Amino acid sequence: MASMIFTDCSSSTTARLLPFTRNPLFRLRDGTVLLRRLVTLTPSHLPSPRRALAFGSSSPSPSTRVTASFSTEASTSASATAKVIDGKSIAKQIRDEISVEVARMKDAIGVVPGLAVIIVGDRKDSATYVRNKRKACESVGIISFEVRLPEDATEQEVINHISEFNNDSSVHGILVQLPLPSHMNETNILDVVNIEKDVDGFHPLNMGCLAMRDREPMFVPCTPKGCIELLHRSGVSIKGKRAVVVGRSNIVGMPAALLLQNENATVSIVHSRTPNAEELTRQADIVIAAVGVPNMVRGNWIKPGAVVIDVGINPVEDAKSPRGYRLVGDVCYEEACKVASAITPVPGGVGPMTIAMLLDNTLISAKRAYNFK
Repeated sequence: MASMIFTDCSSSTTARLLPFTRNPLFRLRDGTVLLRRLVTLTPSHLPSPRRALAFGSSSPSPSTRVTASFSTEASTSASATAKVIDGKSIAKQIRDEISVEVARMKDAIGVVPGLAVIIVGDRKDSATYVRNKRKACESVGIISFEVRLPEDATEQEVINHISEFNNDSSVHGILVQLPLPSHMNETNILDVVNIEKDVDGFHPLNMGCLAMRDREPMFVPCTPKGCIELLHRSGVSIKGKRAVVVGRSNIVGMPAALLLQNENATVSIVHSRTPNAEELTRQADIVIAAVGVPNMVRGNWIKPGAVVIDVGINPVEDAKSPRGYRLVGDVCYEEACKVASAITPVPGGVGPMTIAMLLDNTLISAKRAYNFK
């Protein structure tokens, strides 16, 4: 099994990715990235950023706009010059707006939005993420339904529960927590989810509508939607700007590029076969990094004054941390914050927005079901 070396830009050491295992420590479905490797800090030589890249593989619905939500100081670097886009603060504003709308809907027609989550197995990371979703639902008044199945459950059992939720009028959003056990076919299972309740926004018809002009998807995928909402609510103009998305996953990279294009940006996608990744990225006014490689996008990749949205959440070993690791993004924060005009931190940037957008999609689904304006 191969491993790859990446710079830990907060120190003079480098970060070595441990070989992939069948039971990765982190792999979240509708979080910012799929995390498959833990990084350990060891002295070594740094490959070129291009080699590192080869390793990685609609308007927002809340109508109320707020003033730019920037933090003027970056906690991780005293010399930072970029303003910090505070994802926690913006996500809270959105949750507050959703809470008001949920209460208004309940008072007007007696309907409360409902979100159903199906989790299979006992993975700690998945259980934690489902618990956070449940708490988020409770905080805004959305009803949370949960089905927990054992690791050895059959594919048909999962499909049966999805079908029940498809036919339940009190459920307006369905989410199957990934990863599923290896004996299950994720595509077969996810395809059963009713497109009108596909609040993750991954249904092929949703993605197809997102790619077509003058078509509206039923739902926009949560993390890319959160990225665009961060830009909007931070007062960042997208129209006419050059944007680069680093990464082309179906979960983040591709839909993020489509959303930027729908906002009239000129968009390039940098991926593992892009020969001039650094040069292309340096031309961007807006950079969205979603490749799942720690600290891959360096400061010299960033155009002075650009806005950087860092989707990555990568665990790296850190003996000084009580947990034994710390989280870093796909962008080398310590370098990029000295060049960019604004940047999202990790954690506390895109991550909180993903669940906020999941709640928003659930509210949208409930309103649509009852034609509630």
